[in-house]
Amino acid sequence: MPKPLRIGFVPGTSARSRSAASPPSNPLLPSAEHFSTPLHYASTRFALAATLVPFPSGTGHMITALRADEIDVGIGLTEGWVAGLGTPSSAAGGGYKIVGTYVDTPLCWAISTGRARDLNDVDALKGGKMGVSRIGSGSYVMGFVLADSKGWLKTPGEPPFEVVPLQTFAKLREGVNDRTADFFMWEHFTSKKYYDNGEIKRIGEIYTPWSSWKIVAQDEGDERLTAMFESINKGVQYFEDHPDESVQYISTHLDYSEADAREWLKTVRFPHDVRGVSHDTIGRTIETLRKSGVIEGNEAEASNMIGISKH
Repeated sequence: MPKPLRIGFVPGTSARSRSAASPPSNPLLPSAEHFSTPLHYASTRFALAATLVPFPSGTGHMITALRADEIDVGIGLTEGWVAGLGTPSSAAGGGYKIVGTYVDTPLCWAISTGRARDLNDVDALKGGKMGVSRIGSGSYVMGFVLADSKGWLKTPGEPPFEVVPLQTFAKLREGVNDRTADFFMWEHFTSKKYYDNGEIKRIGEIYTPWSSWKIVAQDEGDERLTAMFESINKGVQYFEDHPDESVQYISTHLDYSEADAREWLKTVRFPHDVRGVSHDTIGRTIETLRKSGVIEGNEAEASNMIGISKH
């Protein structure tokens, strides 16, 4: 019998989340993130043979783990995976290939500052301190996409922000309140609880111009991927067929309110077949990240990043 895959995933805010160095005692326990709900069903109902390992620091940390052979598969943000493969040294041998599409819809990145900070508009952020989980993570990449949308990248050699790596969502929230950082960007519904309780303040948002979550693997030829795709597809179908059960699971296990869980369900769409990724999606992501200055030069190509294509 083949060994279970080690699948990395970005956790949410539940107290049950652990670091990558301390994986869950139950090897089938998904990370505490609302996007993980189809993975929960794949694990508990459809025999997903995997150890699901939370990475609170985000996609950038998973890239490091993939290259260190600590995990076999990662499920994370499109922009993080593409940025990680976007340098000449990594594009041909970056430790992983993009093999699947986990979420079809864009991600809404909320822009947050401290509750008592005198920052009330995105335009006031230019030249400030941007908190990120790690260099190369989605929270880092989307800051430069925001800067590009505002026209703040026109002066070569003049960065739009000072970047402050703070590792986790909790430390980012602390950082904007103790003035270590001026703002940070994180997924809207994960952030919303902390707007509602007054811990942080929302000052804007930006959507990814691409579908938001992709699946990557160390080895695109790993025979275990076929069974993984099949189990996740069944989990996605069950998620779609049982919305009330999904709302109950998210609101009782993943630290989200029932109202927020129902609202999130209206905004998200998972593909019926998660296997493969389109060249067009990765190509558009490369072009946007190149324009934003995250990817330099013209050597990065979608064909070098994709392990399994979806036509």
